[in-house]
Amino acid sequence: MPIPEMLKGRLRLPLIGAPMFIVSTPHLVIAQCKAGIVGSFPALNARPASQLDDWLAQISEELASYQRSHPELKVAPFAVNQIVHSSNNRLEHDVEMCVKHRVPIVITSLRPPAEVVAAVHGYGGILFHDVINLRHAEKAAAQGVDGIIAVCAGAGGHAGLLSPFALVKQIREIYPGTIILSGAMSTGADVLAAQALGADLAYLGTRFIATEEGNADADYKQMLIDSRAEDIVYTNLFSGVSGNYLKGSIARAGFDPDKLPEADKTKMNFGSGGKSEVKAWRDIWSAGQSVSGIHDVETVEALVSGMEAEYEAARTRLVK
Repeated sequence: MPIPEMLKGRLRLPLIGAPMFIVSTPHLVIAQCKAGIVGSFPALNARPASQLDDWLAQISEELASYQRSHPELKVAPFAVNQIVHSSNNRLEHDVEMCVKHRVPIVITSLRPPAEVVAAVHGYGGILFHDVINLRHAEKAAAQGVDGIIAVCAGAGGHAGLLSPFALVKQIREIYPGTIILSGAMSTGADVLAAQALGADLAYLGTRFIATEEGNADADYKQMLIDSRAEDIVYTNLFSGVSGNYLKGSIARAGFDPDKLPEADKTKMNFGSGGKSEVKAWRDIWSAGQSVSGIHDVETVEALVSGMEAEYEAARTRLVK
């Protein structure tokens, strides 16, 4: 199975920390990369837009310095997520910043990213695109992406409904490149299972919210610990795109989690503004079904170290 050259020999685990609105900041990204996994953040988390330049400089410089000081360690490259949608009025600026700083990995979402692929390949970076079905995967492959993220049932944030057993298999039949699997994973054994399914890398977001470095308040982290897979609600009401959210946060915002209306998809807004009083990510907290495996808050380093031990233990069990 193909791993991009950029990542070979630089990962402690075949794992990407997924970009999360509000939660993923340089503090989390740097900790993830220092721990030996790819860290990422949405470009839109940097507000105002001018802050993105500062964030990219900070992350690049700190990781380079850390690698020089610790040449024996695996320090992973980082990634920036770009929302490729007509309502994202920052896209051109944010891509220009990625080009300026030669961001190693760009992750795109929603529309097929032809112009972003060209920009990233122009400086030697690589681009992964997330999809929820085969049709979207075929469109992404036609744009020349370097990897396809299969966002399957149970993933946090904007997620699909297909089983990983189905979607990964279908993508592999039409795409020879890197496949990254997203959906309800929280342990090192889950990462190994993703590889067994045919994916090259695992993609985890929710588990990293409940870390000391995750930019989420204590109530959010405690709700993750207290919740189970059955407490995840799949709805398009809050952003116009179907996604998974914590039932407790929906109820706290004054909605009935069991009787949510459908959203008007024409009103999706991924711009730098937004006028609704109740906002996805800020008030309605995203999470995947992997909350069933979250029992505490720890540092990123401790979490990755534990996952590495789980990964090796699972591999040992399988070869006995």
